[in-house]
Amino acid sequence: MVLGEGFDPALAAARTGAEWAWESLYRDLAGQVGGYLRSRGAQDPEDVLSETFLSVAKDIRRFEGDESDFRAWVFTIAHRRMQDAFRKRGRQVPTFDGEEALEAAAGAWLGNSEDEAMAHLSAAQVESIVRGLSDVQRDVLMLRVVGDLSVAETAQVLNRSEGAVKAIQSRALKVLRKNLSQSASPFRSDER
Repeated sequence: MVLGEGFDPALAAARTGAEWAWESLYRDLAGQVGGYLRSRGAQDPEDVLSETFLSVAKDIRRFEGDESDFRAWVFTIAHRRMQDAFRKRGRQVPTFDGEEALEAAAGAWLGNSEDEAMAHLSAAQVESIVRGLSDVQRDVLMLRVVGDLSVAETAQVLNRSEGAVKAIQSRALKVLRKNLSQSASPFRSDER
């Protein structure tokens, strides 16, 4: 979802506290940000989402840029709030838990065909598909696919160059292709 021409008026109105503008901005981004947080294993994604939008509300007067910049800014805040939550709990960013992610996706289904297809995959299938991806590879793919961010926006969120994001995405897709081809072959021989 993109506000397009309605973004500038919504941003200006949100800065003055207009409820309709906040609803519009939240409705436009909350689903994607929440999906990203769930996909990365946030313990309480709704809490992190709330903290994210509280930070946005607090700092919106300082924001400068267009809609693309705003989306990247919101995802940057969400990414940092998620990292803060992991640090508060005294643990590292978790590895992918297919079962939890599928339950969260099923609970948050909004009629999207991609979400529906993912919900039909078994936890074992999902885990086998993403096995071998590093945390940063998962971040890149989740921001690009779930967050629907561009390469430039993803680079901004992760504080990396666009070239690095492209390289990380390329490596991640190669791992996914390999994992998919191995899981699709029921007669694989691992005895070579």
